[in-house]
Amino acid sequence: MANNGRRSVKAKKGPTIGTGGHGRKALEGKGPTPKAEDRPYHKAHKAKQLSERSAAKRGTGARSAGAAKSGPKGRATEEVVTGRNSVVEALRAGIPAKALHIAIRIEMDDRVKESLKLAAERGIPLLETGKPELDRMTDDAVHQGLVLQIPPYDYADAYDLAEQTVDKWKKGHIGNAPLFVALDGITDPRNLGAIIRSVSAFSGHGVIVPERRSVGVTASAWKTSAGAAVRVPVARASNLNSALKQFKNMGIFVLGLDGDGDVSLPDLTLATEPVCIVVGSEGKGLSRLVRENCDQIVSIPIDSAMESLNASMAVGISLYEVSRQRATK
Repeated sequence: MANNGRRSVKAKKGPTIGTGGHGRKALEGKGPTPKAEDRPYHKAHKAKQLSERSAAKRGTGARSAGAAKSGPKGRATEEVVTGRNSVVEALRAGIPAKALHIAIRIEMDDRVKESLKLAAERGIPLLETGKPELDRMTDDAVHQGLVLQIPPYDYADAYDLAEQTVDKWKKGHIGNAPLFVALDGITDPRNLGAIIRSVSAFSGHGVIVPERRSVGVTASAWKTSAGAAVRVPVARASNLNSALKQFKNMGIFVLGLDGDGDVSLPDLTLATEPVCIVVGSEGKGLSRLVRENCDQIVSIPIDSAMESLNASMAVGISLYEVSRQRATK
């Protein structure tokens, strides 16, 4: 059809009405890109879900106090004993265990055979586990195909332990006056294990450890205690200074061990009373506040050429002297 020579003219677009801010959210963007493990369509997300389900099946999915510790890259790992020598020695020492993991098609030797025998005798579950899972459990440590899983230690409450012990003593249910050892700033589990062993040897009633910045009952502590950790309760105090004040209110004398003491160990007159011996770290000794909360600061006479004693050794010597004085009472 003819258009009579006329061209169509488009209407000029005029001003439009604004949105009044209703489209503001559309301009804000979606924020930073999520991590790969948080994207449902990514293979890393599936791997994370698989790992969580695997942990839940082993009973390690929920974290409780002392049940797990954070390893490299933020992964949660249970307390474990790894390697053939360490595992067999741990089983010989009677360390509590929840499972013995054995690599599939492990090469048998005398240590493996003895580990299997000891675990079977104690009723510890034996689990065949693939190498990738053993590597994950141990954070890629050398495990030689054997991993012993240690349950979290069930700590007593420091105040409750002291109160119950004092009550039993007053009622004549225990012969010796309450005797405790408290640790101030000690972080080596072998020191804790040796101290537990000494407390057991000299009829002590418990070991007190602070909740923070302190050693706990680990596999290494169990091993060093040579089974004494089964007999001697270890209690946790949320604040060591507050616990020591509560002990003093119960009639327990607090004695701090330090090279610069006001009383020499042989001259100690409080040995037959309820006592809590406090030992500090080798480098720093007793902290200022703990020192102020002590009834006496006791020093152990040593050769001037020796600067200080190992913490566990100092505790052992002190407990011997307390025990000796109580025996001659």
